[in-house]
Amino acid sequence: MTQATPLNRPAGHLLVEALIAQGIDTVFGVPGESFLAVLDGFHEHRDRIRFVACRQEGGAAFMAEAQGKLTGRPGICFVTRGPGATNASIGLHTAFQDSTPMVLFIGQVASDQRDREAFQELDYRQVFGPGTLGFAKWVGEVHDAHRLPEYVARAFHTAMQGRPGPVVLVLPEDMLTHLTTAPVLPRAEPATAWPAPGALRDVRRLLLASQRPFVIAGGSGWDGPACMALERFAENWQLPVGCAFRFQDVFDNRHPNYAGDVGIGINPRLAERVRAADLILAVGPRLGEMTTGGYTLLKAPRPDQKLIHVHAGPEELGRVYAADLMLQASMQNAAKALETLAAPVTLPWADWTAAAHADYETNHATHAVEPLDMAVVMKTVQRLAPADTVYTNGAGNYSGWLHRFVRYHGLQHHGRTQLAPTAGAMGYGVPAAVAAALLYPERTVVNIAGDGDFLMTGQELATATGYGARRLVCIVVDNGTYGTIRMHQEREYPGRVSGSDLFNPDFAALARAFGWRADTVDTTAAFEPAFAAALSSGQPTLLHLRLDADVSTSRTTLTAIRQAARTRQAE
Repeated sequence: MTQATPLNRPAGHLLVEALIAQGIDTVFGVPGESFLAVLDGFHEHRDRIRFVACRQEGGAAFMAEAQGKLTGRPGICFVTRGPGATNASIGLHTAFQDSTPMVLFIGQVASDQRDREAFQELDYRQVFGPGTLGFAKWVGEVHDAHRLPEYVARAFHTAMQGRPGPVVLVLPEDMLTHLTTAPVLPRAEPATAWPAPGALRDVRRLLLASQRPFVIAGGSGWDGPACMALERFAENWQLPVGCAFRFQDVFDNRHPNYAGDVGIGINPRLAERVRAADLILAVGPRLGEMTTGGYTLLKAPRPDQKLIHVHAGPEELGRVYAADLMLQASMQNAAKALETLAAPVTLPWADWTAAAHADYETNHATHAVEPLDMAVVMKTVQRLAPADTVYTNGAGNYSGWLHRFVRYHGLQHHGRTQLAPTAGAMGYGVPAAVAAALLYPERTVVNIAGDGDFLMTGQELATATGYGARRLVCIVVDNGTYGTIRMHQEREYPGRVSGSDLFNPDFAALARAFGWRADTVDTTAAFEPAFAAALSSGQPTLLHLRLDADVSTSRTTLTAIRQAARTRQAE
């Protein structure tokens, strides 16, 4: 049967149809006059796709980045030109460093006004130009309405293939109003790469030659079957597995082969184990600064350990580390291929793996802290929250308690359960939580935010209220300071505090003004009933935790850091 020619409609409507064809049913953004035709397209197709209007473009871009992490397909964000685009750049940068598929659509001045520095005009190829140190994998500008489906399809392919990442599509205002009968293109699926058989034989040879192997898993591109295949590979070969910085849900933290997270605030015993390994099998991570402890756990460019690096993007292989073996492969295919490697009957490192997991378990033991013990808080959260809860956070010392004490389930069990920025962007957690709550209303979402972190994007509580988020709990850890910066100040310039003090509102009262439930918690004993009530309330709830500023991290205090710095200076 001959396919009917689409009706003549504005390109803005065609763009919405193209997104629907790509399987998108929710987009995030802040409306602007530069893409009114697209907004009208969302109204035209409101029964199949929704536009979630956010309160600031940074929050909208964070929501789209979280959407990309949760779904594995590009998260979608719309912003207007100039200020809108530059506000959104924080989410774009996060998507780039986190290797998250995302498409940022930017309204642009009309074509006949280009290159005059018209109102809010920018050249986005210059601003977000592609490159391994840039903001986007590709920046395109659509001048012909009839070619719009081609650009959208290319954006989706580019965002998902190889090392996933963000793409920018620029939309001149006049182009969006042009009428076109162009048809949409089919749903884009990423091309994937398999490791070569010869390379797999080399992996096996290097494993058999080692005595203390260690797997670091992470990066993007994982799904449930791939994580299950990685788990079976680890079991077959009795390998200890650590997860790269803020990719802790790639491997089930409850598994006896799990060794902990290799990132900021790493368990000191795990750090020593990574250094002592004679073979590192890195499956998926870029091996950036945070995962490598500032390029000290694995010395750059040539590690002391043998290194097998598996990554989907060829540009990442050999860019920093001179690995002994490099395999370009998509994570789904790499894990399935590794699973097929036949292991010998006996392996010499069984005790090494058992000890690695024992160190992880020991790392959960703490000394009591009064009056509010964040370790107990995190363990209570996990004990009471459903197994498929999505945890989100931004950046700050407070996140160390979440990373250390929550045992993330592997993707194969409940899908993604951790949304956190490897780019270290403050303000990520609240928008990510709102996105998760709107995309998966049947799941509970728990956001942990510092006081400085929360107020960067806390206005998105209004978005959650307006669009009906329900199973959402935001825990604000308020210690009256930019905790990470204060920690660094005390370490480098003990007792000389400048610029890191915060002057906070009553966070519970603020949340109520947004239509949320709220409670204030000052003691460990008060937390469990407050959190249980939040889970059972059926309403978005904020819990304001007031913490002494001296409690700096999950391992130390500001007093201890200051004393150590003064002792060091006196020597």
